[in-house]
Amino acid sequence: MDDMRPTSGAAAHLGLASLFPTGLQAVYAECRRLYPDQANPLQVTAIVKYWLGGPDPLDYISMYRNMGCVAQDVQEHWHYISMGLSDLYGDNRVHEFSGPDGPSGFGFELTFRLKREAGETAPPTWPAELMQGLARYVFQSENTFCSGDHISWHSPLDNSESRIQHMLLTEDPQMQPVLTPFGQVSFLQIVGVCTEELQAAQQWNGQGILDLLRGVHMAGGPWLVTDMRRGETIFEIDPHLQERVEKGIETDGSNLSGVSAKCVWDDLSRPPEDEDDSRSICIGSQPRRLSDKDTEQIREALRKGLEINSKAVLPPIGGQRQNHDRPQSRKDSLESESSAAIVPHELVRTRQLESVHLKFNQESGTLLPLCLRGRLLHGRHFTYKSINGDTAITFVSTGVEGAFATEEHPYAAHGPWLQILLTEEFVEQMLGELQDLSSREETKVPKEYSWPERKLKISVLPDSAFDSPLQ
Repeated sequence: MDDMRPTSGAAAHLGLASLFPTGLQAVYAECRRLYPDQANPLQVTAIVKYWLGGPDPLDYISMYRNMGCVAQDVQEHWHYISMGLSDLYGDNRVHEFSGPDGPSGFGFELTFRLKREAGETAPPTWPAELMQGLARYVFQSENTFCSGDHISWHSPLDNSESRIQHMLLTEDPQMQPVLTPFGQVSFLQIVGVCTEELQAAQQWNGQGILDLLRGVHMAGGPWLVTDMRRGETIFEIDPHLQERVEKGIETDGSNLSGVSAKCVWDDLSRPPEDEDDSRSICIGSQPRRLSDKDTEQIREALRKGLEINSKAVLPPIGGQRQNHDRPQSRKDSLESESSAAIVPHELVRTRQLESVHLKFNQESGTLLPLCLRGRLLHGRHFTYKSINGDTAITFVSTGVEGAFATEEHPYAAHGPWLQILLTEEFVEQMLGELQDLSSREETKVPKEYSWPERKLKISVLPDSAFDSPLQ
């Protein structure tokens, strides 16, 4: 970490009052409440502050030794707490000052609990680099995190050979939200998980998997302490937990409503040389582009996705954060909270298509059963947004409001955005035929599925097939 260095906490926090900003005081006071005997914690500090052009948005990351809790069977661990996602200064140098009533900055700081290994006298500093990476994503995308979100990292968090390669987020079990003159700050804890646990969170929801992890001492226990040496998933430790997940998916569906993917679609209704055929991708040097309104709709849907995939809200779903005491409505909506329902752009007409061919890479293809079983059978929608361009494919069920695909015309395109409406009966049929994509064994590609009577074809192709601009 060339741009951060461990320092004494006192060097950062004590001294002249003018060098000890109010927002920083508030976060530090909560740390002092929890660790009154560690007033001088080891810190990782950004050498060149972010507002001066440095690459690291977090000014400080304090590292504490937490003795755990014998009564709750919580093991000893290192506790990392970030400072910089919230507004520390209140002078617009990093965050726009918005007063005390809303969130301070992004409204949260990150924490992380790492199991202390025998003989360790000082905390490892790699978690600070991980937290800076997440903070950079938040600053660059302006997307905030929420409890229950999941983050696909696809690499051991500490760059070792560990199976812990992804993250879930939850409220820190000890840190209390604080009110500052610049707004409220909550504390979101990073929890390291295995690939199988991330996939279960995608197919069901993050909170459900977090609850299972809390019940398994080796996988985190009540305070969700990450053990980078954990070699077994919770499903290997306790095979019965897989049944809990299956039952949860069946009952609740999935909270994941969109992913970034390698995907394209072709309109088979017209010959490719037809100028009116926008297809899904760039044909020639001037690609058709999504209208501003469509872009905003899909961005809303994927704003917690892209490479860091969270409980996507793309486009936002009206019923996703409902009170769980009342039954969840099956009616879903493609209407964005920040814009009106989809109104076709004047210059890009919505076209009904007779026949379509969808192409996905292997990783995207394996999510098709989740899309159908966890989303459409629960009256919801699911969006694939191409990472290579403007292409987007949204599957919708008959209960989704605001869609431009209808039962009469189930395939409809708005520029490079394709919507496909699938009836419950057709979803059940597709699930039967796509069963091999759910297998734990890796599917051999290329793979093709076809429903001639529905004029729909799906291909699952190797990544290399998407490197050519004509694929």
